[in-house]
Amino acid sequence: MSSKAVVGEIVSSGTHKNWKPTALPADPEATRQLQEWLASEEYNLNGMERDFRGADLSGGDFSNAWFTDAVLVGVRLVGASFYRADLQSADLTGADLTGADLVKANLDEAVLRTARLNGTDMVGASLYGTDASGASFRTTRFLGASLIDTDMRGADLTDAVLDENIFEIKADDSTVMRGLTGTVFGPVTVFSGESSRELAGTELEAWIAERGGQVRVLPPYRTPQ
Repeated sequence: MSSKAVVGEIVSSGTHKNWKPTALPADPEATRQLQEWLASEEYNLNGMERDFRGADLSGGDFSNAWFTDAVLVGVRLVGASFYRADLQSADLTGADLTGADLVKANLDEAVLRTARLNGTDMVGASLYGTDASGASFRTTRFLGASLIDTDMRGADLTDAVLDENIFEIKADDSTVMRGLTGTVFGPVTVFSGESSRELAGTELEAWIAERGGQVRVLPPYRTPQ
């Protein structure tokens, strides 16, 4: 049975979901999991450790879903919602998340290398130990997101917006910060060849300004005693 036929059967089975994937995963187990979810009344998809490569899941609502350790390499997820979804340790290398909703999503230790996240909403998201090297975050909203030990070397942050972000990222001269605005808690670790240095306070502000951004670095955050 073709993918299109399978998708059509899912939608006509009485499910409450009106959305359907443009293309199903190549992996039969991931396809089965997706089919069962679409045909059920279950709201939260359990895609843990599944391989979704080959799928086009653009526009899907995966709020509160589990994609822990899932393989989403190269998957199209344009405009999809991952509100409060668990994407910890998921591999999204080269995935297209343009315009996606990642509000309060858990992306700790996920791989976002060369992924497209332009225009995404990452308010309150967690990116601890995330590899986002070479990823594109043009116009992304990071308001209140936590970026700790996040590798953004070679990433594009053009016109991205920050607001009181924990911004302890790894960056280098290829990290694009043109038009980056907002407020952050540093420090940022800047790499140059085999060496690195930490920048905070006015020194960090100046480094970002040299690259066309305008960011105010806040005093170190301290938890009230």
